[in-house]
Amino acid sequence: MRAAPTILHLDMDAFFAAAEQAAKPSLRGKPVVVGGLGPRGVVATASYEARRFGVHSAMPMGQARRLAPNAAYLVPRFAFYRSISEQVMELLGGLSPLVEPLSLDEAFVDLEAGGVAEDSAGARAAGERLRVDILATTGLTGSVGLAGSKMIAKIASEEAKPDGLVLIEPGTERELLGPRSVRILPGVGPATGEHLRRAGMTTVSDLAEAGEDELVRLLGRAHGASLYLMAQGYDDRPVVAERDAKSVSVEDTFDVDLHDRVRIRVEVERLAERCVGRLRASGHSGRTIVLKVRRFDFSTLTRSETLRGPTDDPGVVREAAGRLLEAVDTTGGVRLLGVGVSGLADYTQEDLFAQATRAEAEAAESAAEAVAGAAGDAPVPAAVPAEPEADRPAERHWTPGHDVRHAVYGAGWVQGSGVGRVTVRFEEPGSKPGRVRTFSVDDPDLVPGEALPLVGGG
Repeated sequence: MRAAPTILHLDMDAFFAAAEQAAKPSLRGKPVVVGGLGPRGVVATASYEARRFGVHSAMPMGQARRLAPNAAYLVPRFAFYRSISEQVMELLGGLSPLVEPLSLDEAFVDLEAGGVAEDSAGARAAGERLRVDILATTGLTGSVGLAGSKMIAKIASEEAKPDGLVLIEPGTERELLGPRSVRILPGVGPATGEHLRRAGMTTVSDLAEAGEDELVRLLGRAHGASLYLMAQGYDDRPVVAERDAKSVSVEDTFDVDLHDRVRIRVEVERLAERCVGRLRASGHSGRTIVLKVRRFDFSTLTRSETLRGPTDDPGVVREAAGRLLEAVDTTGGVRLLGVGVSGLADYTQEDLFAQATRAEAEAAESAAEAVAGAAGDAPVPAAVPAEPEADRPAERHWTPGHDVRHAVYGAGWVQGSGVGRVTVRFEEPGSKPGRVRTFSVDDPDLVPGEALPLVGGG
């Protein structure tokens, strides 16, 4: 714990959705939801306009559509988000050599190590400069929390949202936390919160008064002891400079224990999809699939399966997680589920075997040609499609939200497609809301485009 609020936590505001609104003038001020659009898709990020309807991250996309049927639903563009994240992380690196990224849109910074702040005034000035620089560089806003510890800095940035700065003076942590819900503390999800409520503990001060022994009895040694320290505002974790990730994982704690085996399987598959989304966002693939299950009695089981090579294929991860679930007894109920991928690499199994696959395809094609040649001029059965049909290219697929460029109309983005047509809105980050036009999906003048810079790119 520090005597000055020199630990900074930055959290970009509704990052994916805000980036899409900045790139698409027609969506500014309107509800936007980014995530998987398939039947098992989940919300990655919802704009603040969409949140007013109750939409939030990790929500099933079908539920989001029921809550906000008129919102814009877009597929993530991770390469685009990563490019903005790199700009933000570069700004953070200018403040200190100790920057600890938590995700594309979130990081801790040790201002003291960078020599830019030694007291509250210096820390506040550094935080305000950072917010101005982020807006000027990316066109997006971020919220900043400043405190003497990582836990309190993160709480402060959450209170600062959206587009604000909150500084919490060291020494005021217990006063700040005392009346708050236990859910404000890291690691206290719905299930743990309900368990504590049944024991008569609903506020952080209740935890502090209960004492360490009681919390250990209720939650186990590791969880109970750490929760007791946090309830007193104590957190001495240092800011750790960026290092290679060893694993990527996601987990959900459920308000009510899950008993239905089919529902549990569906939740595992959704977690696998989200995990792969994070895996791809980090630019990695992985060999080992890990399933985490916390049961009704707080016992936690982990199971893993190692593949023959790294992958970032959602189907492969989903199936492996499903196989691991089959080996777990969920009788009595499940409080928490998690799916992770470890053994990370910067290539995939498909990359390793791409040449072999092409060679096999070429060999099969040569064999087919040889058979055809041996048949000479034998008549072709009527059931065999004519050659022009066989040569017809597959219909192109256009993904909602993704960039395109037209030879006549210029840059735009896909609003939707179906029944052989694609609808495109032509606009750029610095333009006014643009016109919508519809084309055939195989229009030769329409091609996939590159994301345009949000600032200074026209």
